[in-house]
Amino acid sequence: MKFLEDPYKTLIVGFGLTAVLAVAWVMMVGMPEGGSWVEQIFRWTHFLAGITWIGLLYFFNLINAGFLKSLDAGQKGVVIPRLMPNALWWFRHGATVTVLAGVVLILMLHPSPKGTGDKAVWLGGLLGIIMMVNVHAIIWPSQRRIIAVTKESAETGKPPSREVADEVAALGRKALMASRTNFMLSIPMLFFMSAGSHLPVK
Repeated sequence: MKFLEDPYKTLIVGFGLTAVLAVAWVMMVGMPEGGSWVEQIFRWTHFLAGITWIGLLYFFNLINAGFLKSLDAGQKGVVIPRLMPNALWWFRHGATVTVLAGVVLILMLHPSPKGTGDKAVWLGGLLGIIMMVNVHAIIWPSQRRIIAVTKESAETGKPPSREVADEVAALGRKALMASRTNFMLSIPMLFFMSAGSHLPVK
């Protein structure tokens, strides 16, 4: 099973395994209605992207932020340029796909916030949109600049100027606060997204 040594090959095999098992499942239970397949594809996409996005959000807040604080400038010059670009690529695109697939699902299943479940899902969706805006408007632009400065400093062997260092510190604080806000918002967001289908109100 050499493919397990490469995460991207493992991902491809995971999709292939899903297709094989889905065909076997259809052979056992019968073909679902056409519209159900569309809904399921968007739901599956929403789940996969959401796990990627929120998983990385929790990693950044519970593990990575504290770890980076423990590093000196030289260690940061090695770790940040190698770790953060790839992690943030999955993070920001996971956020985008999660929200876009979620919006499609809301329009398909909860087109207006009339019922109790509709209101819960719309509230959860609104929190998710706020979180995605934080990712693209604050977290990623700030981290992109931090990565560039850290990489340049590591390659040249020269520390950034006082002005640039102050800028990086301010951007780091800004990105951290936006990330902490998303971390906080994710908790009620997940509550209301699940409440839409699993917490009926009489």
